[in-house]
Amino acid sequence: MVTRIEEEEVNRLENQVENGGGGVWEYLCLVHKLKLRRSDMVLKHGLSILNDSKKRSALGPEEWTLYEQVAVAAMDCQSIDVAKDCIKVLQRKFPGSKRVGRLEAMLLEARGLWSEAENAYSSLLEENPFDQVVHKRRVAMAKAQGNTSAAIDWLNKYLDLFMADHEAWRELAEIYVSLQMYKQAAFCYEELILSQPTVPLYHLSYADVLYTLGGLENLQTAKKYYASTIDLTGGKSTRALFGICLCTSAIGQLTKGRNKEDKESPELQSLSAMALEKDYKQRAPSRLSMLSSTLRSLKI
Repeated sequence: MVTRIEEEEVNRLENQVENGGGGVWEYLCLVHKLKLRRSDMVLKHGLSILNDSKKRSALGPEEWTLYEQVAVAAMDCQSIDVAKDCIKVLQRKFPGSKRVGRLEAMLLEARGLWSEAENAYSSLLEENPFDQVVHKRRVAMAKAQGNTSAAIDWLNKYLDLFMADHEAWRELAEIYVSLQMYKQAAFCYEELILSQPTVPLYHLSYADVLYTLGGLENLQTAKKYYASTIDLTGGKSTRALFGICLCTSAIGQLTKGRNKEDKESPELQSLSAMALEKDYKQRAPSRLSMLSSTLRSLKI
């Protein structure tokens, strides 16, 4: 996951490069290091180096890395001829390379030759079953064809091998949410929270899923995770604050008529409502009356 500081540095370099201030190679290296897909920029400025023999030779061994980077960017931008040219250069330099073989399979995928690309990926996995890039390309290819069930199958198989890949767990969770398979999505977010307990986004997403599932136990757990999101963000998550209010209202409806000990203390929701009103006063005063009306309807 790219940090705010890293993103700011990329944006600064990109602006500098676009305005002719130099730093093209530094920018391309940073984009590659952070695994960003700013394909149009990489294609434009990568080619400016590859098409200049002096600049290209000055890179030393990094020249081949740039050819690979530009080839992927060209496929993203549907500049198929450029991608072919870059891959041909790499084929001549590294005949029989599995890394170049991945690019060849990706080129088939970019051309919409799904069956040929699948065969190429299968062949690569026979030789190296633990090639993460190939596994992820199969997921991407299934999604590109609109085959969501296949994407889920490939992601689950991938996670059997690489359980520590947080981005894959998050991708699978988002697919499940899009299909309204909330129990499966909840499991994915539980895995993410176990492995990265200080990331507020995972707490918030898990709480959203539990709130959507409904039921007293899920609502009570959702409220706890909204509260942990507020704690991790220093009280700056408007969505989590509102989530507390929604959960409180729903729990109140479900526990109506029960003994007092079954009901929850109103302190947390009162504090959340106050924090929301303060936030709206500062950032969206014109919508404060709408918020107040909504909170009253929730009996907060």
